[in-house]
Amino acid sequence: MADDYLVRIGKLIRDARQHRGWTQSQLAEALGTSQSAVNRIERGNQNISLEMIARIGEALESEIVSLGYAGPMHLRVVGGRRLSGAIDVKTSKNACVALLCASLLNKGRTVLRRVARIEEVYRLLEVLNSIGVRTRWINEGVDLEIVPPAELDMAAIDADAARRTRSIIMFLGPLLHRMDAFKLPYAGGCDLGTRTIEPHMIALRRFGLDIAATEGLYHAQVDRSISPDRPIVLTERGDTVTENALLAAARHDGVTVIRNASSNYMVQDLCFFLEALGVKVEGIGTTTLTVHGMPTIDVDVDYSPSEDPVEAMSLLAAAVVTESELTVRRVPIEFLEIELAVLEEMGLDHDRTPEYFADNGRTRLVDLTVRPSKLEAPIDKIHPMPFPGLNIDNVPFFAAIAASAQGQTLIHDWVYDNRAIYLTDLNRLGGRLQLLDPHRVLVEGPTRWRAAEMMCPPALRPAVVVLLAMMAAEGTSVLRNVYVINRGYEDLAERLNSIGAQIEIFRDI
Repeated sequence: MADDYLVRIGKLIRDARQHRGWTQSQLAEALGTSQSAVNRIERGNQNISLEMIARIGEALESEIVSLGYAGPMHLRVVGGRRLSGAIDVKTSKNACVALLCASLLNKGRTVLRRVARIEEVYRLLEVLNSIGVRTRWINEGVDLEIVPPAELDMAAIDADAARRTRSIIMFLGPLLHRMDAFKLPYAGGCDLGTRTIEPHMIALRRFGLDIAATEGLYHAQVDRSISPDRPIVLTERGDTVTENALLAAARHDGVTVIRNASSNYMVQDLCFFLEALGVKVEGIGTTTLTVHGMPTIDVDVDYSPSEDPVEAMSLLAAAVVTESELTVRRVPIEFLEIELAVLEEMGLDHDRTPEYFADNGRTRLVDLTVRPSKLEAPIDKIHPMPFPGLNIDNVPFFAAIAASAQGQTLIHDWVYDNRAIYLTDLNRLGGRLQLLDPHRVLVEGPTRWRAAEMMCPPALRPAVVVLLAMMAAEGTSVLRNVYVINRGYEDLAERLNSIGAQIEIFRDI
């Protein structure tokens, strides 16, 4: 029990330190101790007094390591409030995690601008740090600097952090060029042969990568005599599958053609980053990518990932369900045009500014203002499609929007086996959602939302949808254990509060 307590305290200290943008050495200097002592504390391998906890909290300017804050994070939501003003969209979660994996391609210094400060990024940074990659937050914690070692120490990999992020699979593409054999932990449930993993293997085998999965580890072997001799046809037009193929092709000495590729926003950002590394990529934004690989990449690169269309959709949905007038700035319009077309059909009153470019100079942005609207259920069902169709991750937000509209809406979430089930959690808040099968939900609106206390669904987007419904419900709701939201959103509660929400973060004693 004591050991478990020390581990939990250590993780809280580590998260607070990383949020501040400090290294272990910087914290050690502030405390007058050694970096190795801080390392032991963060791993839960050293007894720690209440006095030391207080000193660490003071040094980090963080209540998270104060007595009474060691439990999971919860949200207390006072609903029924209108939002107003303007809010900026943050950089893309999915682009940032892909670029962190892509930094392993480069022997030089990589700087990523305005990186999302989210749990998914923190887990990948823990993995990178454990294998010898030096990372530090610069420019007051806004940007991230990444410097790789000459040799990666895969034997020292932080297996716990690796298993807490499914993005770890995108290490396979870069690593196959750096070593002939390696082991990589993987998250439970990602067994080889399942729909989500086998397409990666089909693509990467063409570069000589062979994988055996035993006891929670990928055992990888690379046969250098094998290389793509014809176009790689992806069996699934998935985002991470395409990214893994791109990462493998980037350092392949030759030209690789990837067909049935995803052209989604995070894939385009990765292509732009590869071009910054000197890798020529033809066909960006299409389903056929031609990559002119470079066997060695050693450059100092500075790149700004673009804004997150799924976060933009989250903020638009927040305005719709709370019947608010809100301006959402820096919206990547190319990746929300279908969603907006559906919302226009439903009767959404909104306008947009002329287009301008994101900091990467490529992605088109607009500012969107939405106003309270009398919505009608769409005639057709809501269903996702690969880009340029309605984004898979935006489907759950239409559950809350449809619940605010007059009539019945059929939502067909055909991609995931279980996600539609979590949408029925809205019934706890007054929604009328009928689960027809594991993929289809019938939503009846309009809804008179009511407050409730409930556990956070284990899926990111449905969890945010529940939070948005709580914001619309009169009274006080409680959403417990919101780690899954922090995986994909940076300071979401505080940012919603800045435009009129009333959300309190608290922890169990």
